[in-house]
Amino acid sequence: MKKVTGIGGIFFKCDDPQKMKDWYAQHLGLPMDAYGTTFKWRDTDDPTKEGTTVWGAFDKNTTYFEPSKKDFMINYRVENIEELVEELKHNGVTILDDIAVYDYGKFVHILDPEGNSIELWEDMGNRSL
Repeated sequence: MKKVTGIGGIFFKCDDPQKMKDWYAQHLGLPMDAYGTTFKWRDTDDPTKEGTTVWGAFDKNTTYFEPSKKDFMINYRVENIEELVEELKHNGVTILDDIAVYDYGKFVHILDPEGNSIELWEDMGNRSL
């Protein structure tokens, strides 16, 4: 069973998310929306499949990364999230919530051995560029 297939997103806390997004847009040319920016890419095994990686700035007071005390969270793209969660539970990994399902994907949060919150994401479809 495939587990992690790539990085789905990199998220970090900052004092002023809008100022940070504006700076990255102005100086590094990143196109921004409400969530940050999305990098699109093609799957090397099947170039008809599009993938995305999100870069997102969060307010320093966000509780979204909890219970982690770190100022960042990495989102990993996975396959078969339900099976993976069952395997992780069996292996004693801390699962923080139930799998949430949206039209753009399934999400669940886990903790690594140092208490870092990790977001797992299964994309819900094959979108083309």
